[in-house]
Amino acid sequence: MDDTEDAATVLPNDDKFTDGESESLQFSSNEERRLLRLFDICILPPLTFMYLCNALDKGNVGNAKTDGWDHDLGLVGNQYYLLVMIFYVPFCLFGTPISLLVKRFSAARVLPLMMIGFGSMSLFAGIAKNFPQIFAIRFFLGIFESAMLPGVVFYLSTFYKRSELASRVGLFYAAAAIAGAFSGKSYRIRGLSNQKHEVPWMAVPILDRRQATDPYCSARADAVSTGAGTCAFAIFAFFWLPRSPSTWSFLTERQKAIARSRILADSSVTVDEKLDIRDAFRPLKDPLYWLWAVISLSLGVPLASVNNFLPQIVASLGYSTIKTNLYTVAPNIVGTVSLLVLTFSSDYFLERSIHICIPLATTLAGFIVLGSIDVVIHKGIAYFACFLLTMGASAPSVLVATWYNNNTPQESRRAVVTAVMVAIANASGLISTNVFREQDEPKYIPGTYRPLATSAAFGGFCLILVAGTGIWMRLENKRRNKAQGISDNFTAADVHTESLEGGILARRRENSSFRDKASNTWLYDTKQTNLVQNLPAAISGL
Repeated sequence: MDDTEDAATVLPNDDKFTDGESESLQFSSNEERRLLRLFDICILPPLTFMYLCNALDKGNVGNAKTDGWDHDLGLVGNQYYLLVMIFYVPFCLFGTPISLLVKRFSAARVLPLMMIGFGSMSLFAGIAKNFPQIFAIRFFLGIFESAMLPGVVFYLSTFYKRSELASRVGLFYAAAAIAGAFSGKSYRIRGLSNQKHEVPWMAVPILDRRQATDPYCSARADAVSTGAGTCAFAIFAFFWLPRSPSTWSFLTERQKAIARSRILADSSVTVDEKLDIRDAFRPLKDPLYWLWAVISLSLGVPLASVNNFLPQIVASLGYSTIKTNLYTVAPNIVGTVSLLVLTFSSDYFLERSIHICIPLATTLAGFIVLGSIDVVIHKGIAYFACFLLTMGASAPSVLVATWYNNNTPQESRRAVVTAVMVAIANASGLISTNVFREQDEPKYIPGTYRPLATSAAFGGFCLILVAGTGIWMRLENKRRNKAQGISDNFTAADVHTESLEGGILARRRENSSFRDKASNTWLYDTKQTNLVQNLPAAISGL
């Protein structure tokens, strides 16, 4: 295929059936690479830093507890676990309505405003001194952070093709794992400078730069500086991030046309689609999306367990506070590398389900190992299991999010689907915080290994669902390919998304040669497990 041509999609009779607009623009692969590099340089770094600030809150709460923060605030009973849990309630409830605002007004405008919100929570944390105050901060923190992940995933899907999305979301999501490493390092430094735990905890940590003799005043200064810095960067992001490729003044008119053609070819049926709330919720009538919802919920339990309780799991090995927080750094770094390898590999091979099963099995093995040994006697094996936990915790979330995003070519529907699925996945945090209980500390083994067993059970259940869905999609594609007399080499990658609804195929439904009794059936790909709705007489899935 010549570099100046888009991939042509061909019917069984060799007639092209891509929409004229996406196919009429000719551009070279070098032009496309330059545009892609521009997106990677100008959009990904600020989004990644925004999510880094967002993720530090979640990863830090566990490190703060190992440093005696709960005693500083006078927490008793399950109050610490209530603080962890309350975050997830507004996080799950407000994600979808705020994501509708993201679709209506653009993530480039809504997300920086949300960032100002959770940056302000850091400022308030500088003066919080008791449980009710921190409880309120955690609640509002959940509201402001609720749309960050679904908003960014949807936003990136308007710039990147389906075959590029997983790796870019992986780069963005890696900020969460890096935050885990930084939060552990920050509390290691804090432990060296403040062994008596005289410093109140801050909602958003940074590398400790405490110089003042009064630790309380210094902690307040850190909270103020962190919150102010977060808010300042949010203001920068508000004016820097483009609402869409078509409105980005940084691009030439030709680059805007190329960007539009790319998205119509392999991401969306239309560009800059007007929000239709009724139509946006239509995918939830499809059973497949509820299957993805169950997958999201089940994978979220081990993910939330690792994110919230990894420091406590490491602490159960019997290390000091300083070593515990320092020893959380390496697993988080290895988890980040594993995340990037899996997401880039998934995009390269145009495959999702197998790449989801591999990390799920890895994390499952980690929970089984921890639950099968005496962690104090076998510290080396237990610490190795912590690496298994982080290696498989994050990648399934990214790849499943990419999976259902790739299968939803309508922008409004994609915004809602992503928000609902992320909310369901984060609802699993409510499960995680109720199995890792205060009375089971420090080893979280209440006689039946319930915390580890529960996380392992959800991970194993998710593994079965993903594997079964992937196998079913492949068998269904082969059956439909055979029924339509189409080669198995014909995949969804050969179909321009512009053609899937409201494009050339929708218009050709008036042509009798394209009519078919099953014209509204859903077709699935065998490689990328993408869902496409099309005329089965014309198209086979990937």
